[in-house]
Amino acid sequence: MPENSPVQNENTPDAAAEQPKSTGRRNRLIVLGAAALVALGLGGVAVATTGPDRPAPTAVSLDAQSRVDATSRADRSARESSAPVSPSASPTPSPSAVSASPTPVKTVPAKAKPKPKKTTKPTPAWVDPMPGAAVTSCYGQRWGTLHAGIDLALPSGTPIHAAAAGTVVQAGDAADGYGNSVFVDHGNGYLTHYAHQSRIAVTVGQTVKAGQVLGYEGATGDATGPHLHFEVHQGMWNQIDPAPFMRARGVDLGC
Repeated sequence: MPENSPVQNENTPDAAAEQPKSTGRRNRLIVLGAAALVALGLGGVAVATTGPDRPAPTAVSLDAQSRVDATSRADRSARESSAPVSPSASPTPSPSAVSASPTPVKTVPAKAKPKPKKTTKPTPAWVDPMPGAAVTSCYGQRWGTLHAGIDLALPSGTPIHAAAAGTVVQAGDAADGYGNSVFVDHGNGYLTHYAHQSRIAVTVGQTVKAGQVLGYEGATGDATGPHLHFEVHQGMWNQIDPAPFMRARGVDLGC
């Protein structure tokens, strides 16, 4: 180096100016760090003053690092506690959220009304031997002789019914112009006689009920047309007027 060149040392103006600049930058960094610690609430930082003759900044208190770690843990704990809770896999619905299923109404089938029982009227003890027939002749004198019965007329073949229960004691031609006849003994001293039948439906000794068919209307014997000649005997061949006898037993023969 030439002898006449100026030599710069620590006491030269440039060197003196450079030292304060570096010292100022370092001081500013210390101040900013201390401010950051104060903002975190830690405190206890001593800030060094600027200047070459002033003492260096004091160190942070010994427990500063532990406080930073505690703050970090507390901050992390707060974040974790405030994290949203994931919903459970199967949340239990509130009663109001569940739509109540309607209770099924039990329908009771309507009971079928019992059908009224068919009641059959008991057959009276005595009945009309030919219901609905027209009377063509009553008991009494006719043409100078006794007409010993009542003549009842309907078309030929009309059924003839037993006037009361009893036993058939005669069935066939009764002679004396009666033609095919049936006699029924009622067991009380009375018999009924059914003459001029076209066909007989019972036999001697047969038990019959009131209303049972004995035969069918005809014109056999001394008959001028189909009809039933009906007689009541108080003992065999002792004929009496059938009209009052039957009327006393609830049957009106029209005479």
